[in-house]
Amino acid sequence: MKRRDFITLLGGAAAWPFAVRAQQPERMRRIGVLMAGDENNPLRNILVSALIQALTGLGWTVGRDVQMDFRAGGDLNRIRAAAQELVGLQPDIIVTGSTQTTAAVQRETRTIPIVFVGLGDPVASGVVPRLNQPGGNITGFGRAEASMGGKWLELLSEIAPGLKRAAIMFNPDISSSVYMPSFEMAARSLKVEPITAPVHSDADIETDIIALGREPGGGLVSMAGGFMFRHRAQIISAAARNNVAAVYTLSDYARDGGLLSYAPDWVDLSRRAASYVDRILRGEKPAELPVQLPTKYEMVVNLKTAKALGLTVPQSILLRADEVIE
Repeated sequence: MKRRDFITLLGGAAAWPFAVRAQQPERMRRIGVLMAGDENNPLRNILVSALIQALTGLGWTVGRDVQMDFRAGGDLNRIRAAAQELVGLQPDIIVTGSTQTTAAVQRETRTIPIVFVGLGDPVASGVVPRLNQPGGNITGFGRAEASMGGKWLELLSEIAPGLKRAAIMFNPDISSSVYMPSFEMAARSLKVEPITAPVHSDADIETDIIALGREPGGGLVSMAGGFMFRHRAQIISAAARNNVAAVYTLSDYARDGGLLSYAPDWVDLSRRAASYVDRILRGEKPAELPVQLPTKYEMVVNLKTAKALGLTVPQSILLRADEVIE
């Protein structure tokens, strides 16, 4: 991957920063950031800006006392190359934004501190042995709250009251096991048949969603993760074509035409990650900072999609929604 240098222009700039070129005083600290996917993704630009703004609030000024080197990778090979490149720069700390990017950096270094943002299940994926004692050179902020599996199914039942069976769809490369117990418990309580739907390809997605739509009462909980995000247009389209109500675990899906999303507030996670970056730069050890879980969630509901599916969104959901798309 070619190196490209950008400067984030806080307060409205959309360019994704790759490095700040400036006269570097001896006290300049260096932060590497590695994200998955296209570096021009608008959501990532927002998250990066949130991270930098939070660091600024903690006393770190980009270009004056901290230099930031940003890289992105759209597939595993590019991610690994970017991880090698960042580690070769010997930064004081590296921030990662997905399970794949975290694993790639962790593979390259066991000494440079790593702070991850938004991993699905850091323990099940092998990133840390325990949340309260991550050990080693890594800690961060996960997005896997075990009770969310049940919460997503309850929301699906609420917005689609005729629900009879529901599939939880995920790519097995990203563990979703933490959500399964609460998903299955909620299914028993709601008298809904739970279906586990691991998908590896476009064909798997189509096959599973078509099966859900063969009879009335089929619903879908679509998990997050790199594979699922890259295929979100197909998932949303297949759900619409087969009249399947779906709840998504990332807000982008509802904004892109999905029915309903209920997800951790990623901007909040990025801001909170800045606090760990600050503490580590000031001398604390990653091993001593417990992995934290989300404290803020956001709900987005798409009324246009609901109408197309023949659903009336209940007032109880409209009142709780952070964003309603007309």
